[in-house]
Amino acid sequence: MPTAIAIEKLCKMFPSVAGAKPAAAVQDVSLEIRPGELFFLIGPSGCGKTTLLRMIAGFIEPTSGRVVFRDDAGTRDVTFEPANTRNTGMVFQSYALWPHMTVEQNVAFGLEVRKVDGATRARKVRDALELVQMGEYAKRKPTQLSGGQQQRIALARAMVIGPAVLLLDEPLSNLDAKLRIELRAQIRSVCKAAGITGIYVTHDQKEALSMADRIAVLKAGQVCQIGTPHELYYLPATPFVASFMGETNLIRGTVTSINGDRSSISTDFGIAIASHKDARVGAAVLLSVRPESIRLHPLGSGNGPTCRVHSSTFLGENTQFEIASGANTLRVSVTGSSRLVADECHVEFLPDAATIVSDQ
Repeated sequence: MPTAIAIEKLCKMFPSVAGAKPAAAVQDVSLEIRPGELFFLIGPSGCGKTTLLRMIAGFIEPTSGRVVFRDDAGTRDVTFEPANTRNTGMVFQSYALWPHMTVEQNVAFGLEVRKVDGATRARKVRDALELVQMGEYAKRKPTQLSGGQQQRIALARAMVIGPAVLLLDEPLSNLDAKLRIELRAQIRSVCKAAGITGIYVTHDQKEALSMADRIAVLKAGQVCQIGTPHELYYLPATPFVASFMGETNLIRGTVTSINGDRSSISTDFGIAIASHKDARVGAAVLLSVRPESIRLHPLGSGNGPTCRVHSSTFLGENTQFEIASGANTLRVSVTGSSRLVADECHVEFLPDAATIVSDQ
């Protein structure tokens, strides 16, 4: 069975500097990472995600709390266990490859430290390089490789030791946008093929949405929400999560009626339908609505208030409109090169496109 990880009330306080108060990098974080799961820690710079990853790796000792690994061998508290005995593999942002060693020597390094015999070591290195499609580059030096190739070598080096847990600290951040997209699928495929539990740190929400089984969104050292990519994108709990996980509209409205678990909400742009168990008629609410979940109709072919087309921007795969109603504006994304002929329109919110978020 792959390794499950339990993080229990984990905290990290860094000492005060020049009379300032001690800084809390991670505050009372608890979460469960399932066996074989590719779990993402995401948030803005300084939110504590890398500190949390390094406590799981054993590079930083927590101020309080526990880190527990569970597998077929049983339950192991690794909170203060040295990094080199946790059986974790780490892929760093800088790749950290030895420039004087060949590719195969870099990949073999961890096996040599573990005193694996030569024949077994050669086989494992060959298999690891084939896994990341880099077998033909075994005799080259890292300086003879592209950034994307170096990233794959770093991944092979982490995987070759057969780690219980693979830890990845923004491994794609030094690559160009096209290469990042190409390597997302490969990293996920490698992790799933090995049946390994992976924890991946990034600030790139598209990276997380396209690769993760589940995601924890962090802010100021605390977990704001945990869920699948679909849940965090379409059912954010707070305005911060809604905005951080992708472009969104935050709209104020009033609940006008309730039918089961669905609420009709009156906004300046028309009626939106949202699912929320705690809604009540007459309540003022804040909605998150993604730009692609809105449709525009010419006057006379839709319902609701008359809205103005304030501006349009062609983005290739879609055109983004800014729609105004009174003093409020709404961003709408329309697939392709579609454009409105008129300067006025009606807005339609797709069914269940709106999500009520806490007004905090």
